[in-house]
Amino acid sequence: MQRKHAQQAQRALRLGREAMPQAEHPRGHTLPRGNVIATCGWGRLVAGHTFADPADIAAALLEEQPGQRDIAFYVDKPHVVVSHAPQQLFVDPSETFRLALNNYTPARAARRGFTVRRLRSRADVAAVNAIYRARRMVPVDPALVWGQRAERQVVYALAEDRDTGEVLGVAMGLDHAEAFADPEPGSSLWALAVSPQASHPGIGEALTRYLAEHFQARGRAFMDVSVLHDNASAIALYQKLGFQHIPVFAVKRRNAINEPLFTGGAGSGDGLNPYARIIVDEARRRGIRVEVIDAENGYFKLSLGGRSVVCRESLSELTSAVAMSRCADKRVTVRLLAQAGLQVPRQTLAGDAEHNAAFLREQGAIVVKPVDGEQGKGIAVNLTSTDDMEAAIENASHFGERVLLEQYCEGQDLRIVVINHQVVAAAIRKPATVVGDGQSSIAQLIDKQSRRRAAATGGESRIPVDGETRRCIGLQGHALDDVLPFGQSLAVRKTANLHTGGTIHDVTDQLHPALKNAAEHASRVLDVPVTGLDFLVPAVDGPEHVIIEANERPGLANHEPQPTAQRFVDLLFPGSTLEETHT
Repeated sequence: MQRKHAQQAQRALRLGREAMPQAEHPRGHTLPRGNVIATCGWGRLVAGHTFADPADIAAALLEEQPGQRDIAFYVDKPHVVVSHAPQQLFVDPSETFRLALNNYTPARAARRGFTVRRLRSRADVAAVNAIYRARRMVPVDPALVWGQRAERQVVYALAEDRDTGEVLGVAMGLDHAEAFADPEPGSSLWALAVSPQASHPGIGEALTRYLAEHFQARGRAFMDVSVLHDNASAIALYQKLGFQHIPVFAVKRRNAINEPLFTGGAGSGDGLNPYARIIVDEARRRGIRVEVIDAENGYFKLSLGGRSVVCRESLSELTSAVAMSRCADKRVTVRLLAQAGLQVPRQTLAGDAEHNAAFLREQGAIVVKPVDGEQGKGIAVNLTSTDDMEAAIENASHFGERVLLEQYCEGQDLRIVVINHQVVAAAIRKPATVVGDGQSSIAQLIDKQSRRRAAATGGESRIPVDGETRRCIGLQGHALDDVLPFGQSLAVRKTANLHTGGTIHDVTDQLHPALKNAAEHASRVLDVPVTGLDFLVPAVDGPEHVIIEANERPGLANHEPQPTAQRFVDLLFPGSTLEETHT
């Protein structure tokens, strides 16, 4: 029966290929053109209200291309559409909100650290895709989007940092009058995304307002947006701007991209953090069975055929206990790498006050950290006084029995991920930074930035207001209750760890061959199949470096869009392949 429905739908679509003649609306308006499909960079929008037969809508969705996401929108009878291919189609669990543009009042110009503009270069398209991948959204077809830049039906709005020129956010608008001669006429907003590294507030609102004002200037009556029913923060934003809920339905095709929507989350409610989730999602896309063992601590088992592997995030049974201990003990890591001829900093265990002071005098500036710490806890950087050093030792002792004193080395904090002894990703990690607005105190800015970082990372990244944060702020002549001038940046931590509010910026394509070779050599010396190596470098495109740590359980989710999860699952199951086919 299912095959019969699908064949009927395909046949109906073929019969409807030729554009239907425009008809007269009972009130005198011209109806939209028939069977209209708008091509977007990430897929196609099937204008459901332009189709006379639900079978045609079903047939259009069945022609979805691998790796894309098509959406049938404004569907009058979604249940009837699904009935034509019930094993392949489903009703999208999203809500639709509408902004009436005739009543919309543009916002007054605000001082902010970014601007909003139209897409204007191929580099912009690449930046858009980097944001979409980082937010686990479907990337666009670069050639298609670049080719559409001069068309009136599709509009891409980008948010750009005023100082760095970095693209921080993107949203796509569709002009319904241009796309399918909608008589109302209307418009819609799609694929809104903000970079998880963005430090400026209000980017999503600014992009939404930009498109609303763009379509308002064109004389459009409304702007619609479809948002997942449980996306509370997005819904709150749209309601704040005056959007009202309307009863509009959408239908999508069952595929690997949409799986969480038609399977009730596909395990998204199992409590796994983003570092385990990225691996589990990749495994499921390949048909590998997933069993969550301990969600709170990130343990799961992957099974394919007769092979099973237990993992804790990116740490698997393939990493031996010996290799794990080499990475966990920072003294052993540095000693082994030094013996292999790799560049490392000088170190010593914290001892009595005289020993510690002598090491500080010898080095001039040091780093204090727990020997077996993780996630940046208990680390203090660039200490030059004995009082600060002893206070940092006391703090670090709360996170491990042994405390390490290490030579402070200037440079950018570079994390290189090596899987199966091959470099897969590299990223510069930057310390948590706030940007003044001329009104908020530094403490308030930290709180706002911390909440944004937590939302962007599934709660994994927050800025702690502790002694190290106060020390860092104080070294720059500020206190927590000071108000930063508008646009002034202030680093509130010395360490660049993601868990303490740092941001991470992909530099894989810029990595110097000497750094790549050093990372792969280090992974072999430590005999660890998956590792995140921490380098300090003057420049990522130069050869100079020191290696300070090796992490046996690197956060693979931090390095999208690089294929870290794919290479990890390749390591565990060499015979598996990710076929972008429909289920």
